[in-house]
Amino acid sequence: MPTHLFLFGGGPPFTPNLRTRFATLTNGGPVAILYIPRIGKDWTRYASIYTKPLQEDGISSFVHLPLSDAPTDGQLAQLKQCQGIIISGGETELYQQYLVGTPIGDIIQSRFVDGVPVVGFSAGALVSPERCIIPEIDQRDNRRLSLPGLALLNDAVVCVHYETWGEAAHLVQSFTEESADRAFGLADESGIYLRDQHLVETEGIDPVILSRSPVK
Repeated sequence: MPTHLFLFGGGPPFTPNLRTRFATLTNGGPVAILYIPRIGKDWTRYASIYTKPLQEDGISSFVHLPLSDAPTDGQLAQLKQCQGIIISGGETELYQQYLVGTPIGDIIQSRFVDGVPVVGFSAGALVSPERCIIPEIDQRDNRRLSLPGLALLNDAVVCVHYETWGEAAHLVQSFTEESADRAFGLADESGIYLRDQHLVETEGIDPVILSRSPVK
């Protein structure tokens, strides 16, 4: 099965064309939205920024899955049935902790290989490659971290909020130190779509791409 990965440089909503492409690939859902609860933030209200536009594209069923270090059997069973997966934004280290090398992460990787489209917004985009590179600005102790990622994107590194955070130097450093074949700098309100690891479509501000071979 072909793989489908959507990465966005900031938070939701989707850009219009990539949203429709994602929705088409889900065959009507259900779609899982993975998120880390935030104190003082009503997830149900916030989630509509994902769900309302997708409903316009025909998706009527959603699974809201709060991430933790102890997912329930029911949550895992629901995720296994989903036809689309969205990884939200927030504190990247926590997403890495809850998703990489965990039962949830194993299911995401399995569903991805089976052709289920996966979307990463901001932190969700950072955790998607083989290496999750967290810049100082996104780390609680102002330390740059290179951690294992979900390996949905091979031999590549990703930077998000490229313009807002001024990530040009960080992108070059990540590209060089990780000896990656490609590096993507993604701006807010912009996204890319990769099918079988190949860049197929971009929307919004063009990504900054570094490559050791012809971009594909």
